[in-house]
Amino acid sequence: MASLTVNGKAYTIDVEPDTPLLWVLRDNLGLTGTKYGCGIGQCGSCTVHIDGVATRSCSVPVGSIEGQKIVTIEGLAKGDVLHKVQKAWIEHDVPQCGYCQSGMIMAVAALLKDKPQPTDAEINSEITNICRCGTFQQVRQAIHAAAKA
Repeated sequence: MASLTVNGKAYTIDVEPDTPLLWVLRDNLGLTGTKYGCGIGQCGSCTVHIDGVATRSCSVPVGSIEGQKIVTIEGLAKGDVLHKVQKAWIEHDVPQCGYCQSGMIMAVAALLKDKPQPTDAEINSEITNICRCGTFQQVRQAIHAAAKA
């Protein structure tokens, strides 16, 4: 059994403690915005916030995060009001295939919380998510636009 708070809602889920958070989110809670990419914490498609920290959920066993607050892409917006990163993504036409974008948005939202005006060097250092479509120029433009918002 695992007790989790996801997007402000408490859950008790009957899973083994070593079950990766990614699969609990997708399979048990139906929150499919968090994507499976590589399964080894490298690509970033599965990025969520755990207590405000961008974390790759495929590598986190649920038993290690009980009592912590988890936010997924589904919980980033406040009701009908998009997060400033989501708005910037739309304004700058960032997504192509879109598969990596929820994880990328979550990583950027965490970066801007900690570094409201990131430099290009900080973006390079902190945003290591992989986009196979190569939208990194649009991503950088959107990050700077969100930082100004």
